[in-house]
Amino acid sequence: MSTVDAFTVSTPVTTLAVETRGVSVTQIRLNQSGLRPPGTPFEQHVARELQEYARGQRETFTFATAPQGTAFDDTVWREVARIPYGATATYGEIAQRIGRPGAARAVGHANGRNPIPLVIPCHRVVAAGGKLGGYGGGLPLKRRLLALEQRGLVQSA
Repeated sequence: MSTVDAFTVSTPVTTLAVETRGVSVTQIRLNQSGLRPPGTPFEQHVARELQEYARGQRETFTFATAPQGTAFDDTVWREVARIPYGATATYGEIAQRIGRPGAARAVGHANGRNPIPLVIPCHRVVAAGGKLGGYGGGLPLKRRLLALEQRGLVQSA
């Protein structure tokens, strides 16, 4: 098994600590710095895509990911990943979509355990009535990410 490696990516929105195992991203920590810069071609590719996203120039990511969670987490994360760029869905809507009506709170907990925010766009999940709900990177960052996506600045990636 390959070892975990980590590096920092500075973006216009926040600084990220990115962990990889081999050629897969396993974790992105928001508002984190202090690690080395990206070194390998794979790390540079990941950093470039994250920076493009934060500049409003990219809607999707092409690098491999390997998030670790429970079967329920994985189900929630797959559904959250289907929320289109610039759109939002509520915790209750996600619960309905995965066939677990009434599990909005469990969806929220799974969303909170998302190890690769931005890639699995948990910032696009909001509370009933459009309220922001929570966010591991803090509500000001969630607001910035949603505003970035809703400005429609994306150019061809």
